[in-house]
Amino acid sequence: MFEEAEGNSLDHPAPPADKSSILRYVLLAAAAIYVIASLYLMYDMRTRVLSLEQKELALETAQDNLGKRLHATSSEFKQALTSEVGMTKQEMAARAAELERQQKAAAAKLSAAQNQQGQQIAAVSGEVNGVKTDVGAAKTDIQKTQTDLAATNAKLEHAMGDLGVQSGLIAHNGQELEMLKRKGERNYYDFTLQKGARMPVSTVSLQLKKVDPKKSRFTVNVIADDRTIEKKDRTVSEPLQFYTGRDHMLYELVVFTANKNSITGYLSTPKNAPTPVTP
Repeated sequence: MFEEAEGNSLDHPAPPADKSSILRYVLLAAAAIYVIASLYLMYDMRTRVLSLEQKELALETAQDNLGKRLHATSSEFKQALTSEVGMTKQEMAARAAELERQQKAAAAKLSAAQNQQGQQIAAVSGEVNGVKTDVGAAKTDIQKTQTDLAATNAKLEHAMGDLGVQSGLIAHNGQELEMLKRKGERNYYDFTLQKGARMPVSTVSLQLKKVDPKKSRFTVNVIADDRTIEKKDRTVSEPLQFYTGRDHMLYELVVFTANKNSITGYLSTPKNAPTPVTP
C-alpha cells in the first residue's frame, strides 16, 4: 500500500508557482507606490495651495491697508491744500493792506518832504538875500582894506642902515610888518625882548642891555658867529645892520616900540639865509 502511494507521488509532481500571481503582486506594489506618491503629491500640492492662499490673503490685506492709507493721505492733502489756499488768500489780503498802508505813508512822507523843501527853499532864498547883503558889505570891507593897505604901503619907506647900506622897506608897527611878510621879499622874525634876557631870533641871539622909553632909545647886543655886536644908544625905526654866516649875509634889526623894560621889533634876513633850527 505504501508502495502504491509512493508510486502515485512520482507519477504526479507539485505544480510550479503561477506567473499570474507574481504579476499581480507587482501590480499591487506599483499601485501602492502610485497611491503613496499621489497622496504625497496631493499633500504637497495642498500645502502649496494653502501657502499661496495665505500670501494672496496677506497681499489683499496689504492692498487694502495701502488703499486706506492712500485715502487718508489724499484727505489730509486736500485738507492741507484747502488750509494753505485759505492762508494764502489771507496773506494776500494782509499784504495788499500792508502795501496800501505803505503807499499812504509814502504819500504823506512825500507831502511833508515837499512842504519842508518849500520852507527850506524859502529859507535859502532869505539866506541868499542875506548873503547878497553880506557880499555887498564884504566888498565895501575889501575896498576899505585895499585902501588901508595902499595907505600902509605908502607909509613903508626905505632907509639908510647904521652901516651905511641902503635898507629895504622899513615897518614902523605890527600892521606894516604883516604887509612886509605878505610881500615876501625877505624873511621876517618878530620879537618882544625883555631887559637883561637873552633871546634866540632866527640864527642869532639878542640881548637888551638898556632902554630909554622917553627918548625912544635903547642898547642891544647881537650874538652871532660866536661874537657879540653891540648896537649902543640906537633909536626906534633905525635899521641896525650886521653881517653874519659863511656867505657874509646882511641882516637887519628894526625896533618900532621901546617900553620901560622891553622892546618890540623884527629881524629881517635874505630869502636864501639859513633857517633857524627848531628844538
